[in-house]
Order: sequence, then C-alpha cells, then structure tokens
Amino acid sequence: MTEPPAMPAARRRYVTACMLYWLPIGLTIAPLILLFTARGMSLVAIAGFFAAHSLTAAALELPTGGLSDVLGRRTVLAAAGLLNLGAFLLLGLGTTPWVLTCGMALLGAGRALSSGPAEAWYVDVVHARCGPDADLRPGLARGKSATSAALAIGTLLGGAVPWLLAGGSQVGARLSAATSGLIVPLSVPLLAAAVVEIAFVSYVLTALLEPPRPAATVRGVLRGVPLTIAGGLRLGARDALVRRVLLSAGAAGSALVAVELLTPGRVAALTGASESGAVVFAALACAGFLCSGLGSHLAPLIARLTGSGERAVLVSLVTSACGLLLLGATALSTGASATVLAAAGYGLVYLGRGCAGPSENDLLHRRVTRAGRATALSVQSLAMQLIGALTGLLVGVLPRGPVPWLLAGAVLLAGALLWTAAPAGRTREHAREAR
Repeated sequence: MTEPPAMPAARRRYVTACMLYWLPIGLTIAPLILLFTARGMSLVAIAGFFAAHSLTAAALELPTGGLSDVLGRRTVLAAAGLLNLGAFLLLGLGTTPWVLTCGMALLGAGRALSSGPAEAWYVDVVHARCGPDADLRPGLARGKSATSAALAIGTLLGGAVPWLLAGGSQVGARLSAATSGLIVPLSVPLLAAAVVEIAFVSYVLTALLEPPRPAATVRGVLRGVPLTIAGGLRLGARDALVRRVLLSAGAAGSALVAVELLTPGRVAALTGASESGAVVFAALACAGFLCSGLGSHLAPLIARLTGSGERAVLVSLVTSACGLLLLGATALSTGASATVLAAAGYGLVYLGRGCAGPSENDLLHRRVTRAGRATALSVQSLAMQLIGALTGLLVGVLPRGPVPWLLAGAVLLAGALLWTAAPAGRTREHAREAR
C-alpha cells in the first residue's frame, strides 16, 4: 500500500480486526475458570495461572510494542493471533498444572503482542488522512464498542455450549468418554476459539495494509527496539498526563482481575453446578460487556458534557469504583435484593471502564508520535498487567467475602482521584510540541 485507505474503510477494518481478535477471548471467559476447577485446580493454583499470564504479558509488553513500531503493525498482530491459537489448544486440552501454566503464558505473550498494533494502525491512518489534531474519540469508541460486542457474543456462546453439551442429549458425556476425559463440555469453547484465531490471522494479513517500511535486519531490530522502548519510558517519566493514564490503567487492571477471578465462583455457588454456573455467568458477563460497549459509545458525549477528556476519565473511573464497592457490600448477602444490587454493581464496573477508555487513549495519542505509538500503548498495557497480576495473587489468598472486592474498589478509586489535578486544555499544544 502506498497511501492509507479512506477513513470509512479504515474504520471498518479496525472494527473488524477488534471483533475477530476479541471474539475468541470472549469464548473462553465463561468456561475457563470453571474448566480449571473441573480439572482439579485450586483457587490458589488458578490465581497462579493468571499471574503467569499477566507477568508474561508484562515482561513482553515493551519489547513487543517496540517490534510493532519497528517491524510494522500487521506482522506483530498476526504473530499475536498465532500465539493465541497455540494457547487455546493447550488450555482446552491440558489437564496438568504445567500445561495450563504454559497455555496461560502463551496467552499472555499474545496479549502483549496485540496490545497496540491495531489501534496504532488506525491512528496512523487518521493522522495521515486528517492531520495530527483530528478527533480520535469517535473511531476509538467504535473499536472499543466492537470489542465489547465481540466479548459479549463470545461469552454467551462460551457459556451456552458447555451447558447444551452437558444437557439431556448426553453429547458431552460421549465426547468426554471418547477422548478419555481430554475434551469435556467446558473445553469445547476454547477449541472453537482456536478456529476463530485462524480467521483473525488471515484477515490481519490481507486487510491491515501499511506503507512499505525499510527492510528489517536483525541488527536494525536489535538497535531500534531498545531505542523505541527507551523513548516510551522517557515519555511516561516526564509527562504528568501520561503518568496519570498509566497509573489509572494499572488501577483498572486491578479491578478487572478481581472481577474475573471472583465472579465465576460466586455465580457457581449460587447455581450449584459448574455448567449452569457457566451459563449464568455468561449472561452476566455479556451484560457487563454490553455496558462497556455503551460506555465506549457514550465517551465522546461525556467528554463534551464534562468539558474535557480529563474530567470525563475522572467521572468514568469513579463510576466504576462505585460498582466494585457495591459488589463488596453485597458479598455476604444471598437475598434477591442483594443479588440485584450486585448485578448493578457489576454493570457499573464495566460501564465506567468502557467510558474511560476512549478519552484516556485520545489523551495518550496526542502526546506521542507515530514512531512510538505502539510502544506507548504497550507501556499502558504493562501497567495494567503488572498491577493486575499483583492484585490477582493477593485475591487468591485473601478470605472469601467483601475484602477482595473492597480492596480492588479502593485501588480503582485511588486511580480515579489522580485525575482531580489533571491539567486541562493543553492537549493540542503538547501534541504539536511532540511532533
């Protein structure tokens, strides 16, 4: 490609890439923790699996972000799909802790590779077509809404399939017997996710076209990646607004890990069975992702109503933190009213997080140049993965009840309060200085 695609085509390709990447992830959300439990893993072991995912992603975030800026967005994003393909196969078929740990580590490596290239590709196209001062929020909001929709659809399917296979047809029992327990109803969505990854890789290689880059050499990559990483770290160190973006991303990672670890078991305890728990959790997670998509859709409006992107982030994160605190307040209650309040809190967590994302990333992209865009996104994801991993390990050893929820809520509220002192109205000037 010698010049960027027209804006409607670029938006469609970006949205499609988001959907195809996150649909397989969505397929695994409802059954994954329940599958680990069915394989005989304790909550401490499961927390260790998620820590392996987060720590691998954290260790590779900066190098892979640098690779995207040096080698190109398409190559790195396709590699992420291939790693996820291997991860889903290991997780769907694995029965021992070391295999499952390897699968989660591969998934973490894929997450690190994917954390910036698609969005960086889209922002590159917008800036090439419309200039560096173009409003990024509408396009980024569409991408995040598409992500939420893909997660919602995938989560519903991932929860429904095991329940259907384990139902009266006895298909699941026959499948398990035929494979000596290797494939059980809860593992089928992960194998389906591996199939979708093949479609994702094919689409990325054919649709996310880029201007030709200089031919990469091993020496050039080894020299270019560390320089790009150093530039991303310097940006985070010297720019107060970027620091706020990174710290609030870490707080959001803490909140999301707590929700992902604690909600499936809480739902399964209410229903009394893993398969039925997967269905109910799938419906709940689907509602959460729809709330996230709604929040992303509303992000440009919230920014206009509050007067700035900084205030929009503050309002959004406070909303999300209130949801976590509500989940903590109802953790020991089992009545219908407590269940309704807990579901409302769950929705608020995702609504607020979805609303914050486009404004945070719009502010971030105005502070960086094309040469370091994917690296900046990787630094943001690194903060989320590191703090999320630490929170996950802590949640795994804390007693069940309100304490883990309230801890995550307090961390997210602290991240929100960082934005009370955020500078307003200086984004465009800093963007011009950066360029």
